[in-house]
Amino acid sequence: MEIIFVTASMTGGGTERVISLLANRFVQEHHQVSIFMTAGDEVAYTLREEIGLFSAGGQSGGSLRKRLERIKKMRDYFRNRPHAVICGMGVETNLFTVLAAWGLKNRVVISERNDPNQCGYKRLRNFFYNRADVLVCQTEEARRCFPGRAGKRAVVIPNPLAPELVGPFHGERRREIVTAGRLTFQKNHALLLESFALFHRKYADYSLVIYGKGELEDELRKKAAELGIADYVSFPGFTANLPEKIRDASIYVLSSDYEGISNSLAEAMAVGLPVISTDCPIGGSKMCIRDGQNGLLVPVGDAQRLASAMERLAGDPAYAAGLGREAEQIRERYSLESIGHLWMKCLKG
Repeated sequence: MEIIFVTASMTGGGTERVISLLANRFVQEHHQVSIFMTAGDEVAYTLREEIGLFSAGGQSGGSLRKRLERIKKMRDYFRNRPHAVICGMGVETNLFTVLAAWGLKNRVVISERNDPNQCGYKRLRNFFYNRADVLVCQTEEARRCFPGRAGKRAVVIPNPLAPELVGPFHGERRREIVTAGRLTFQKNHALLLESFALFHRKYADYSLVIYGKGELEDELRKKAAELGIADYVSFPGFTANLPEKIRDASIYVLSSDYEGISNSLAEAMAVGLPVISTDCPIGGSKMCIRDGQNGLLVPVGDAQRLASAMERLAGDPAYAAGLGREAEQIRERYSLESIGHLWMKCLKG
């Protein structure tokens, strides 16, 4: 098969991570794979040299002219590859993909990568989504958000874990709480800072490390200072080898207001980390975590409940270790082999 993944860029992020894993695997299976980037050419993940890379240019900045030029480049690229299956990843990218492929012979698969309820133009989105051959959602809860043709053609495929993922850690853990994700409002790192400040009153020897980059970094640093915890919080930026960095930490926390399936949460579980997550829409955390068995779920936006969960794990290392051992089982559930098989079945139709 010939497969074209379409994405804004390949900068660090969950969607880009999934594309890199699938693209590398499909090339190993002797498929022809390319990645079409609509708004940049930066690549943060390691890709096999057989994978073709094409960039339609930089960000449009809202310019209609640049967007039309982008769509034309996409359409020309697709038209020259009539037998390729096109796979759009992300809401805006999906819209551009469907429009650019309109009337062409290509099979078009699109993938919803976040909470569909957060989209500010649902009618327009659904109009285009209904014209794709298949819609891939990460959770059943997300699939139910789509009416009509798109919902009937939708399939649920979770995110895969990298096969080369470092093994689980068993031993004495660093007194460190970690998280990873873009520094945006969606991830609600401000909530995590508030919870950590409450937690730190009792467990003053712990630190907090927030991996990722984004527009809120300065604001979050300021908030840490206002809470009196600046000396115990660090922002090392994006890292492509997150599991190796965090595997011997004490606790992984996901504080998002909404989320698809968090790659960093799944990777933390796979390396045996005790995890805490908000029970956020669109159900990805609940798919990964069985509350009290392989991790803890807390209500969205509740700083006190999140702090109490952190205290529970810090105060009972044996219980935390048990959660971590159970969490490791996610490796089998979300292996690249099994998830890749589901994607290939979807792409073939």
